[in-house]
Amino acid sequence: MPRLLRLLSHVLPLLALGVIVLGAYVRLSDAGLGCPDWPGCYGHLGVPSDQPDIHLQDPDWHSRPLEAGKAWREMVHRYLASTLGLGIVVLAAGALNAERRRAVGLSRVVFLLVPLVVFQGLLGMWTVTLLLKPLVVSGHLLGGLSTLALLWWNLLCVRGLRPVGRAGMVGTLARVATCVLVLQIFLGGWTSANYAALACTDFPTCQGRWLPDTDFREAFVLWRGLGVNYEFGVLETPARTAVHFTHRLGALVTSLVVLLTVAAAFTRAEPRLRQIASCILAAVLLQVGLGITNVVGGLPLPVAVAHNGVAALLLLSCLTLVFATRRT
Repeated sequence: MPRLLRLLSHVLPLLALGVIVLGAYVRLSDAGLGCPDWPGCYGHLGVPSDQPDIHLQDPDWHSRPLEAGKAWREMVHRYLASTLGLGIVVLAAGALNAERRRAVGLSRVVFLLVPLVVFQGLLGMWTVTLLLKPLVVSGHLLGGLSTLALLWWNLLCVRGLRPVGRAGMVGTLARVATCVLVLQIFLGGWTSANYAALACTDFPTCQGRWLPDTDFREAFVLWRGLGVNYEFGVLETPARTAVHFTHRLGALVTSLVVLLTVAAAFTRAEPRLRQIASCILAAVLLQVGLGITNVVGGLPLPVAVAHNGVAALLLLSCLTLVFATRRT
């Protein structure tokens, strides 16, 4: 059992990262409603083989013809997410034994993962049944990243990473940077869920202006009632521009805070802090480059998916710095 728990502690963060990246691919390839029902797909556990079979199941599905590629992307994402959830339940069950938990080095955060993954499953269902409502989609993204973060924290405990002494202000800055980054990731999810990534197609200006026409009142309405289909977005151009512009300003603030944290870590004599800071610096520079490429390149799918994956890696790097500078 201890060997299984150690294996799960190492494998589940990788699986969680894969689920997040695949989820981004599903969303960005417009496959979020590839299966209009949940948990099955057109009434099947897998993707049905032909269109007539679908029509026999439910006449309401006539309005959404089967697109096998999108349906399979959605279902593979669900299968992987379910596998992740099962692994988390096994890990938490094994951690119930206090002696075994101490022997493996498991963190108590594994117990938080069980209700989190259940809620994450509900968000996945509501993403489909509530027709891609931006608040649900963005919450689903944050839930996935929270799952990854807790699994990563547990892995750091299992690996026996010890805090450094006399970290100074680095620990405080690391916590601030992590919180700012989480807010920026939410803005990124909100931008994607409202199909606002291409509201500005030039850089550093937006629509050829430093201050474009915006509608912030409509841009951040969290709930618009049931029955509204958000596929391909419902906001007018000024509102989408406001969403994009806010995310762009957030990227500037986040980059400055993260770079300040990196600079503070480099001033410390502890080599481990410098190593972690180097990872953070590489991730933030890559993330900024991917963001600019998304704008000027017209949101190429591989770059947009990578933008989500690097955001997750940047979050893990900042979290590692928080872990290394924590008080014992």
